[in-house]
Parts: sequence; structure tokens; C-alpha cells
Amino acid sequence: MKLTVFGATGGIGQEIVRQALATGHEVTAVVRDPARLTVTGERLEVFRGDLADPASLRPAVAGRDAVLSGLGARKRADAGVATELTRSVLKAMDAEGVRRLLVVSAAPVGPQPADSPPADRAVLKVIGAVLKHVYVDLAAMEAELARSATDWTSVRPPRLQDKPLTGSYRKVVGGFPRSGRYISRADVAHAMLAMVDDPATVKQGVGIAY
Repeated sequence: MKLTVFGATGGIGQEIVRQALATGHEVTAVVRDPARLTVTGERLEVFRGDLADPASLRPAVAGRDAVLSGLGARKRADAGVATELTRSVLKAMDAEGVRRLLVVSAAPVGPQPADSPPADRAVLKVIGAVLKHVYVDLAAMEAELARSATDWTSVRPPRLQDKPLTGSYRKVVGGFPRSGRYISRADVAHAMLAMVDDPATVKQGVGIAY
């Protein structure tokens, strides 16, 4: 497949690029600073783009089979960027007639299991209070997806860890795995790539966790 990756210098983005190349995909990595991208490969194109200018992003998505995005706030002060930057991606995709889009959101944005233990609910409540503005931003981003013409999937992980790829995790379409508290960035990338051609995940939020 021909894939475009936004947020390619972030933790999840670099994992998407690395794993996609390793499995034979052609990858266009959209970055603001090419020096921050440590991944290399024969099938990799590095595209320097202005995420504030949707028209400038059109060549990066034209003719691609799918777009994957790791865009989002890296700290609380960045809240708002997920919606703003995803809106630019959506405009570029719409202009080029590209439909498949997968993005990273977060577990608190989606529904929780009805039988979640009280301890899990308490943890989510605390996290939700601390990162309230980040989750409001992600919820707004998901609303933008729902209004778009894309075949989107919003991947909702819990707390992210910098640990090796396992390929072993739980996935719930339209929900979230019970008592799922952690997952590595590498496994989030693995899950996103596995969902690219999974019709069951189209226009759905998907919870993933160990």
C-alpha cells in the first residue's frame, strides 16, 4: 500500500513509519523538521509540509491508499492542536479524493465498559481532570471526523509506554477493553496498520489496551 503518515516524528508516528516500511509499504512521512525523523528506508519519502496550510499538503496525500495520523498535543499547553491540524489533513484529503484515515485519540474520549471496576473509574476520573483540555481537544477532533466524508477510524489507547512491540493486545470496536490501563506506542502503531483494511473499524472509535 501507499501510506501517508502525519506526525511522523512523534513516538507513535515514527513507529508507524518504521513498521510500515518493514512490512513492505510505501510511506510518505509528513514532517516539519526532517532532521527529527530517525527512520530511513528505500520506500520512504520525507515530505516537509506546513500543517497550517491544507493546500500545501495535497501532494502528500494524493494517490495514497490511506492516511495515518499521530498528530496531537504533546503537553497540556498544546491542547487544541489535534482538532486544528486534523482539520487541515481532512481538507487536503477531501481535495484529493482520499478516503481512508486513521488517527490517534485517547481512551477517556470513548465509552468505558459498563462493568469497569471502581478503581478503573477512579483512575480515569483523575486523569480526565488533569488532562481535561487535551481530551476536550480530542473529542472535538473526533467530531470533525464524524462530519467528514472520510472512512475514518479513531484509535483510543490508554496510558502510553515506550516499550517494545508485542503484537499482543486487546481491541474493542466501539468500546474499550475492561481494565486496560497501558499499551506501548509500538503496539498502537501495529494496531493502526492492522486496521487500515479492516472494514469493521470504519467510522468507529476503537479502544486498544493490554
